[in-house]
Amino acid sequence: MNQINTTEEQLRAEIEDLKRQLEQEKKTAAGNKLQTSGPSRGTLLILALVVIALIVAGFFKGYGPRQQREDMLAAEAKTTGESLPVVNVGIVKRADSTAGLLLPGNIQAVTEAPVMARASGYIKKRNVDMGDRVQAGQVLAEIDAPELDQQIRQAQAAIEQANSSEQQAEAALQQGRANANLARVTAQRWANLVAKGVVSKQENDTYQAQSESQQANVRALEKAVAAAHSNISAVEANLARLGDLKSYQTVRAPFAGAITVRNVDVGALVNEGSTMLFRIAQTDRLRTYINVPQDEASAVKVGQTATLLIPDLPGRKFAGAVSHVDNALDPSTRTLLVEVQVPNSAGTLMPGMYTQVDFALPRRDPPLLIPGDTLVVRPDGPQVAVVAGDNRVHFAHIQLGRDFGDHLEVLSGLEAGQRLVVNPGDSIREGVRVRPAAEAAEKGTK
Repeated sequence: MNQINTTEEQLRAEIEDLKRQLEQEKKTAAGNKLQTSGPSRGTLLILALVVIALIVAGFFKGYGPRQQREDMLAAEAKTTGESLPVVNVGIVKRADSTAGLLLPGNIQAVTEAPVMARASGYIKKRNVDMGDRVQAGQVLAEIDAPELDQQIRQAQAAIEQANSSEQQAEAALQQGRANANLARVTAQRWANLVAKGVVSKQENDTYQAQSESQQANVRALEKAVAAAHSNISAVEANLARLGDLKSYQTVRAPFAGAITVRNVDVGALVNEGSTMLFRIAQTDRLRTYINVPQDEASAVKVGQTATLLIPDLPGRKFAGAVSHVDNALDPSTRTLLVEVQVPNSAGTLMPGMYTQVDFALPRRDPPLLIPGDTLVVRPDGPQVAVVAGDNRVHFAHIQLGRDFGDHLEVLSGLEAGQRLVVNPGDSIREGVRVRPAAEAAEKGTK
């Protein structure tokens, strides 16, 4: 505008100079008394320059206000753009194809068993204590049971008595067989005599009945011998049982492991089948039971790797594998019972520890993830403020999945790559235009 005003003043000054030159020429022509029939060439040139100057001045007078209006509109547009609310945006991303699942669990020994007293008596000797490591078959304690020794001697005597009874039964059987043979021969002879009419039939019937009676007696003696044999087997089995109980007076470790509980000491009275002497656990390999939620149950397979994290051992991870998977969900909790085993040759882990088991589960359709501070909870459900391509806001209803704290799973309602307003305030309404912070910073740099 300053340049336009300057040009107009210059044109006006030039026009004044031309007028003064024209007046000077008129005075000169009158002094010389020159008679002309029309205006001179110089006069016409001056008049033409005056007309052009007036046209140019009029043009600049119209151009100035128009340029001024355009400058005002540009300033207003700039002010309007700078007045749009600046917002931070978060990007909707697709979750990884492998999802981490962290679940609590309790560490247990793979094999653990109580060592019960199989013989009644007093603890004569104790060789191990709580915390000791033992090998399979190692002697843990000895029980003194004098009553058992008397029962063994009684069983041995019963065996001798049964053998004597068997011998008597066999002797009676031999005698009965001899009597049966004699009665059979006598009966045959009397049968021949009856056929010849030498003796009466009554006498013959008597000898025939005696023969049958001796045969029946032989069969009875054979049964007695069999019973004697069975009696011997019974008393021998009782003696073997007492011998096993005698061996149980020496308490041995059923497998290699560590003594976790010791309940008795020397001189303590123990009862067969009811007193727990020790508890032994196999700790070179441990297991953990985990309840996997229903929505992740189908992804857990036998042989799948897992990592144990111990809160008391920060920074350390223990690799394990899924060894067993239940075939049914618990109807009360809708969870699947899974067993994870982990080697423990160094003995760092102990049964009873609390642990967190980290699974790496494959996902066929990974869900979307959004920043946790983009969520807007309203009476009609969870929503997010989506920034469209023209920087206008649109509130979209979403279906939420799991909550990871700083991020949330979205099952439906969004697409990967969309921009969301972070911490939308009251100024963020449906359809309002916004300016993302990244664009504002880039424009300010320029």
